Amino acid sequence: MKPPYDITPTILNLVTTVSQKIGEVNATYLNRQSPQLRKQNQIKTIHSSLQIEGNTLSEAQITALVENKRVLGPEKDIKEVLNAIKVYDLLDTLKAASEKDFLKAHKLLMEGLVENPGKYRRQGVGIVKGSQIAHLAPPAENVIYLMKNLFVYLKDKQELTLIKSCVFHYEMEFIHPFMDGNGRMGRLWQTIILMDEYPVFGYLPFETLISKTQDQYYEALSVSDKSGKSTVFIEYMLSVINNSLAELLQYNNRVFTDIERLDYFIQSGVKDFTRKDYMNVFKDISSATASRDLKKGVELKLFKTSGIGNQTIYTI
Repeated sequence: MKPPYDITPTILNLVTTVSQKIGEVNATYLNRQSPQLRKQNQIKTIHSSLQIEGNTLSEAQITALVENKRVLGPEKDIKEVLNAIKVYDLLDTLKAASEKDFLKAHKLLMEGLVENPGKYRRQGVGIVKGSQIAHLAPPAENVIYLMKNLFVYLKDKQELTLIKSCVFHYEMEFIHPFMDGNGRMGRLWQTIILMDEYPVFGYLPFETLISKTQDQYYEALSVSDKSGKSTVFIEYMLSVINNSLAELLQYNNRVFTDIERLDYFIQSGVKDFTRKDYMNVFKDISSATASRDLKKGVELKLFKTSGIGNQTIYTI
C-alpha cells in the first residue's frame, strides 16, 4: 500500500527546482568529486547527523578519527563516530531497496551502543518531549509487516525518487522500527535512495542543513504525524535538498584545475582513451589545454601511453 501524502504546488515547485539544479551539477562535472572533497563532505555529514543525536565531537575530532588518530572524548561519542565511518565507507555497496542491507547498516551503525543492533524492536516505544508523549510508535508486532510494506513501496518505479526518498524517511521515523538509531537511519537511507539515481548525493552533506534547522525538522515530523500524511515533511526535506544543491553549485562556481579534470575523468571508469575522448567530456577546453592535462597525467603516472601525436592512446 502506498503511504499517504498530497502533491502540493510547493512540492511540484521544489521537484522542478531540484531537478534543474541536479542538471546543473551534472553539466559542471560536480556529480563526481575528488576523494579529498568526498572525504570532507563525509566528515560534515557524520558530524551533522550525530550532532542532531547529541554527539559532542567536533569536525576536527571526527577528521582525526577518520585518519586513525587518537581522540579524547566521551567513549560513547567516539564509538558512534567510528561506527558511522564504517557505514559511510560502504555507501556505494548498500542497495536502497534491500531490507537486508538496511538491517546490516543499522547493525554497523549501532554496534556496541544498543542491544540487538540490526534487529527490529520487540517492545512498544514512545517519544517523550518534556512531560508529554510526542509520538507513540506502532505496536512492536506490526513493525516487520510495516517495514516490508515500506520496502515494497521503494520498488515502485512510478514514484519519483526525490519524493520516494522523503516518504521513506518520514514513514521509517513514524514506524520507529529500532529501539535507538532511527533518526540517523532515516537520514542515511534517504541518502542511499537518492544516490541510486543521482550520484551527487553520495557527496552532498545535506544533513548539515538539517542540523541547522532542527526545530523545523522536528516540527515537520510532528505536523505530518498529526495529519496522518507525510506532505509537510516532504516539503521540508525537498527544501533542504534544494538549498544544499544551491550551496554546492555556489561553492563550486569556479574553473576546474588540471588535476581536478584528470581526477574527474579517471573516476568515469574508462580504461583506454584518446585526447578526443578527453575533450568530449570537457567540451570547454582547447586542444592545447587537453594536451597539457594529459602530459601532466603521464608525469604523475596516472596512465601510460602508446602511439604518437593525436593518435596517442592513453591507458589508465
